[in-house]
Amino acid sequence: MASPGDRIRVKTLTDEIEGILMPSYDQKSILIKLPNGYNVGYEEKEVLSVTLLEPKKTAAEKPLREITFRPGLKTIVILHTGGTIASKVDYKSGAVTAKFTAEDLLGMFPELGEIANIETELVSNMMSEDMLFSNYQNIAESIVHHAKKDIAGIIIGHGTDTLGFTAAALAFIFEKINIPILLVGSQRSSDRGSTDAAMNLICAAEFITKTDFAGVAVCMHHSASDDICAILPATKTRKMHTSRRDAFKAINTEPIAVVDYEKRKINFISKDYSRRGEDKVIISKDKFSEKVGLLKVHPNQDPKLFRFFADNYDAFVLEATGLGHAPTNLGKNLENYETIREFVKKGGIVAITSQCLYGAVHPSVYTNLRRLSEIGCIFCEDMLPETAFIKLAWLLGNYPKEKVEKLMAANLRGEIGERRELNKFCE
Repeated sequence: MASPGDRIRVKTLTDEIEGILMPSYDQKSILIKLPNGYNVGYEEKEVLSVTLLEPKKTAAEKPLREITFRPGLKTIVILHTGGTIASKVDYKSGAVTAKFTAEDLLGMFPELGEIANIETELVSNMMSEDMLFSNYQNIAESIVHHAKKDIAGIIIGHGTDTLGFTAAALAFIFEKINIPILLVGSQRSSDRGSTDAAMNLICAAEFITKTDFAGVAVCMHHSASDDICAILPATKTRKMHTSRRDAFKAINTEPIAVVDYEKRKINFISKDYSRRGEDKVIISKDKFSEKVGLLKVHPNQDPKLFRFFADNYDAFVLEATGLGHAPTNLGKNLENYETIREFVKKGGIVAITSQCLYGAVHPSVYTNLRRLSEIGCIFCEDMLPETAFIKLAWLLGNYPKEKVEKLMAANLRGEIGERRELNKFCE
């Protein structure tokens, strides 16, 4: 009987493969890690035989690298929230091990110790899709605690799937902060030869120690090659690919800067960014309303869905089509228009963004858009749907309703672009 960590050969109806047996959450499936680092799974009914080739070996733990404070270097605090950025697979046991201490990190990424003194804190250990508003508050609390110390900046290790949501949340939370806060993720775990974890972390550390940037941003691969990282604006960044290392892109704008990994040089693309100064005051507002939703429209949408949002939320973002179109014009879709009209009349807030991502919504181009604008829907220009959702929940958590309606349409943290060039999209 094979156990996780054993090297096995599996014969199925169609394949015969060898690899390491991994722990599986599904008792009716077998998960195998192949020599190339990828996992493959089979349902038990597909498996003809399992042959034990080699029992797992328990390797002796390598001694952790001793941490010594280097007076000539600045200090960076790395906050861990989960994800693959500081995790690796033990191929002998098949277990995924999280590495959170400074000793662990410097053992995995020794170059970090040449750039800065590293301190770490474990804020959470979770998959990013499980993030709650309360987790944003916990991260913000840790940031405030460390920002009061003499540090150069903070790196937040985060799972990639909802990294953009967290970046936007922290950007809104911190109205004022005098250090850089960079969210860093990894598309591929640190045990794989193709990992992007080391380069993303190192480029983030270089950017923090060598520039005057202050505020929240994202640091991830700029291209599929291991050459340049991009520093991306917190409220305009989206994960655009499931697995590419350069999955994160700035939408309707340019990166703030790029970091050359080999030359360790930094080139600012944007000249309009927050800079560090003498003022150490931190202004943070970390409340979020739980009564905010995000509704994506589509053809043949059941009016009950609009009614559900109107009955259960104080506000919602409508992720519309094109310039802000929603199914509100003909036949049963007229029910949706009436639902929105009644909802807004009773004090609800409806903010409209576009599924197109590039470009902006506009209330005046078509009659049906004007109809939505006239009943009080707020058109959010080129704001990303995810950012609009976070912003609306944050505004309702910190401001009275009458102020929320004005602030939702205002550019607070760079979430609304001033210029949108037609030739700058999907690059």
